Amino acid sequence: MKRQRGHKALLSLTSEQARKLDDQGHAARTLWNLLHDWWVMAPKCRRSLAAADRAIRQARKEIAWLGVLPAQAAQQVLKQYHRAWVNCWEGRASAPNFKSRIRTRMAVDVPQGRDLQVKRLSRHWGQLCIPKIGLVRFRWTKALPVGKRADKLNRITGARLVKEAHGWHIVFRVQTEVPGSEPHTGALVGIDRGVVVPLALSDGTNREHGPWLTPGETDRLRRLEKAAARKRRHCTPGERNSSRLTRTYDQIARLRATATRRARDWQHQTTTDLADTFAVVGVEDLAITNMIKSARGTAEAPGKHVRQKATLNRAIAGEAWGRTVELLAYKLADRGGHLVKVPAPGTSLRCSACGFTTPGSRETQAGFVCKAASCGYEDNADTNAARNIKHAAGQAVSGLLSPRR
Repeated sequence: MKRQRGHKALLSLTSEQARKLDDQGHAARTLWNLLHDWWVMAPKCRRSLAAADRAIRQARKEIAWLGVLPAQAAQQVLKQYHRAWVNCWEGRASAPNFKSRIRTRMAVDVPQGRDLQVKRLSRHWGQLCIPKIGLVRFRWTKALPVGKRADKLNRITGARLVKEAHGWHIVFRVQTEVPGSEPHTGALVGIDRGVVVPLALSDGTNREHGPWLTPGETDRLRRLEKAAARKRRHCTPGERNSSRLTRTYDQIARLRATATRRARDWQHQTTTDLADTFAVVGVEDLAITNMIKSARGTAEAPGKHVRQKATLNRAIAGEAWGRTVELLAYKLADRGGHLVKVPAPGTSLRCSACGFTTPGSRETQAGFVCKAASCGYEDNADTNAARNIKHAAGQAVSGLLSPRR
């Protein structure tokens, strides 16, 4: 069975290599914008991949600084732009638009894996060749199919160079052949996602974490945000930001990227442990986008508790519930397990012991006391919700798996 996975690694660039790669990233973004203008203004009868390819070749000859972008990377921009329109026509996404210099993450594609010439130098470092850049070292944190380990079924099929707050990274596309996964022998568990308790399991245990930033980093982030707001007041609207303000924005971005990397690391370790332990994991099918909408309202009908709702929205977004579910889904599938999404309404208000929903059972945020006359069940509210999710997931997979283990 073939498996496609991605692996991100940090590049170690010299100042000259970083400048050249920045030029390629800006050229790729500008080429997208030029292609978008050509596509929109051209008559529909002349819009085709062949005509767009001819336009790109002509632009690379007439505009000298577009030539810093490798030819294969330019062709990949065309493929991505056409794919964006196909997704729009099929209703999966909105129409492609202009890419801003400020809000767009710079990226350059290397479609062919053989052009990279990846090899391992030491325990922690590897080396690759980037077109029009040369040999570059990168951090070796995962075994890659290179050298004698590479063949037609196990190889690097391509890569993408992306620029983030901590510098340029390379994202390898790795194809490997793995044996078919056998059925998982673990148990069934329900997981309730929250803000105070990130992951509450139906077996009574929790998966928790501390703040993503240390107290010193949090204070520094707050000072930088105040400095950015103070400097922004002196900027003229419509003009380019000053060098000091841009440097402050970069410092803020690096701190936030540090928090994101720590959150991803915790999520990867936690989901791997859950996928190794349990065969079936039940989660709520939450509409997270609707949950983090602002409560501001309109001028005619202003909302209530706007600041409190904004704080809750930031807390929910910081937990990245959707990413946790995505990681669990593919890791369970690799191990022969299943991820089951159950309807969310009623899971936190229904009693997991008697199955009834009675008013007043959830009087506090953390405690649950069933008010049914013949029940009186008491438990943590998150654990009770996780057990309801587990019951619903068990009913959903009863036709797929053997009797409850």
